[in-house]
Amino acid sequence: MAETLDRDEVAAVLRERRREAVARLAGTGAEREAVVAAARESVTDDEHDPEGSTIAYERRMLDALTHDMRERIAEVDAALDRLDRGTYGTCERCGQPIPVERLRALPAARTCVACASR
Repeated sequence: MAETLDRDEVAAVLRERRREAVARLAGTGAEREAVVAAARESVTDDEHDPEGSTIAYERRMLDALTHDMRERIAEVDAALDRLDRGTYGTCERCGQPIPVERLRALPAARTCVACASR
């Protein structure tokens, strides 16, 4: 008999992952605002001032983290939607069940291992 996941447990895990991503997104946003404010307060010449390139790098890193957190939230929201529709745990490519081990490792997984590796 194949092992299954409890719907309520899956929903709780997904909601917790979403909460963590939202909190991290808020923190990243606040950190980016601090970097932007610091850049405004100092007159930097990115080409000649070593601090200018550091501020630009920090801003790019925070932008990438913001993008990643927004993507993570969207993935979790999509998984919660699949859970509500009754399609959670079914591969979106081949229609076969996604192994429980994969769902435990990646609760928002949309595909089985075989389809993910293609």
